[in-house]
Amino acid sequence: MATPYGSWSSPFSAADVAASAPRIDGALFVGDEFWWGESVPAEGGRVTVRSSSGRELLPAPWNARSRVHEYGGGAWTADADGALYFVDAGDQRVRRLAPGAEPEPLTAAGPRYGGLSLQGGRLLAVREDLRSDPHMRAIVEIPLDGAAAADDDGVRVLGQGPGFFAHPALSPDGSRIAWVGWSAERMPWEHATLTICALDGGARVDVPTKAALQPEWVSESELLFADDPGGRWGLHRIALDGTSLRSAPEPVAPADADTGYGLWVLGNRWYRPLPDGRIVAVRTNGRDEVVVIDPDGGVRRLDVPADAHVSVDDVSGSRVLLSGGGSGAEAGLWCADIDSGEVIVVRGGRVLDAEWMPPARAVSFDGPNGPVHAFDYAPAHPDASAAAGELPPYIVLVHGGPTAHASGAASAAIAFYTSRGIGVLDVNYGGSTGYGRAYRERLNGVWGVADVDDVLAAARGLAGTGAADLRRIAIRGGSAGGWTVLCALVRGGVFAAGISRYGIGDLRTLAEDTHDFEKHYLGGLIGALPEAEQVYIDRSPLTHAERIDVPVLLMQGADDLVVPPSQSEAISEALASHGVPHEYVIYPGEGHGFRKTETIVDSLERELTFLGRVFGFEPQL
Repeated sequence: MATPYGSWSSPFSAADVAASAPRIDGALFVGDEFWWGESVPAEGGRVTVRSSSGRELLPAPWNARSRVHEYGGGAWTADADGALYFVDAGDQRVRRLAPGAEPEPLTAAGPRYGGLSLQGGRLLAVREDLRSDPHMRAIVEIPLDGAAAADDDGVRVLGQGPGFFAHPALSPDGSRIAWVGWSAERMPWEHATLTICALDGGARVDVPTKAALQPEWVSESELLFADDPGGRWGLHRIALDGTSLRSAPEPVAPADADTGYGLWVLGNRWYRPLPDGRIVAVRTNGRDEVVVIDPDGGVRRLDVPADAHVSVDDVSGSRVLLSGGGSGAEAGLWCADIDSGEVIVVRGGRVLDAEWMPPARAVSFDGPNGPVHAFDYAPAHPDASAAAGELPPYIVLVHGGPTAHASGAASAAIAFYTSRGIGVLDVNYGGSTGYGRAYRERLNGVWGVADVDDVLAAARGLAGTGAADLRRIAIRGGSAGGWTVLCALVRGGVFAAGISRYGIGDLRTLAEDTHDFEKHYLGGLIGALPEAEQVYIDRSPLTHAERIDVPVLLMQGADDLVVPPSQSEAISEALASHGVPHEYVIYPGEGHGFRKTETIVDSLERELTFLGRVFGFEPQL
């Protein structure tokens, strides 16, 4: 018997989505065990650290979460003896948790820390101090004996300034350190410099780079790093004599793909050198692939389930720990032996039945600014079907950033919709990473215009193939994606409903209220203030809220410091004043992104109910 699209019964409940794939936050080899960080939605999104022996290494209420640059990352590390070092979410102090002991502070209250790593027995970190004017950030070494637990001056500063820093890398003999830095006026994917500095207070050199990422020493005289001088992030090698360059950076196995990503968080790793000279690296061109690069430049693909937002978290001998998602498996953590080919599922990585969750189809559509890339998840159900001639409703997903990337990964969150007969089109509009610098820079100066062009072209293009009902396409996005949702609804003509999660509605107030890391981001996306103030006004959806003529669902975290609640509140008030049907939901205790089980469940069920009401189907919750 035929059942209308959107009304199919499904085994994927909202609660299942909240409890499904773990959110992995870094992983390490520690002795004979694997350790990893993991967000726990049932505990309000607390990040714990667990081991492959089944132990929880960081008990509640401790929460390993950094707020450096607001997005954090690298909030924990460990030594070979089983001591855990972590940044506590509450006060941002670094603590050490030795086996059988209680956490003890290593830093004083006040600054924030992130990007922790133990190198040569020394604890390195990125420090951010918002008490000073201007705000200062630094690459630091934290003493392990607790000497800095009550005094900031006990922390050794290795490099500092009012800009931003990431990826400290100590040379094998401990005499030099490399890091990536960028000015407060730029974003790291626009321009970032690789710096090498002698720790005795001597020479320092800034290597000529475009947008450097992740320096890694392979010997006393050789350093690897990623950069994109030719338009794709790729590996480069430099030879050194102390801090002096013996040669210009040399590409390592160049490819038409990116080994690198927008540097939003501090913990990601896109490659790792192995002791025998080989390199394990992620290459992204739409989807990810993991490759092994031989010393002679030969490249072979590593057969692993992970092909979406993959991070090369650690290596040990010929083994590598990979976290991320997969086109056929949910997010997880895997250990792969690059010699034997053995792959062990450490955590998560559930393979979804293709009858319920077939791999996403990579598609491209013609747009006014060039091709628009996307991943299409068609409705799928082994036992349900709609009446002949009925076309399915669709949700167009718009990722945040906007310098981010949709990866085509399988997930219960996608299957929540597709198994009910609602298709999902995940769009990598111009401005996305994963397709090279030219595609990424297509949004420069035209945010709110080119991204809207692209999502409209993708929606029309999909409907033009007969895969979707053009009258029943909604658009959903969060943060910068929420901005594109609202801008697209102002433009009108395609989308029958919009869902904005902590979206941006007013550029001028965002420019005033946003945090340091993104303070000048809008200058590249829109234009510099005050010269471009009228553009900010004209582009803002709040200015043209009366043009929105379809239902809107707004959802917002009450504690969001990146896009404050005032943004959603202003849009809600404007929609109400113009009589636009809408719902505004604010979630206490949530920040930029929803982490609590109850929030994830409520938001998904609200979305499904909202779509059923707009599109005329009876959803099965």
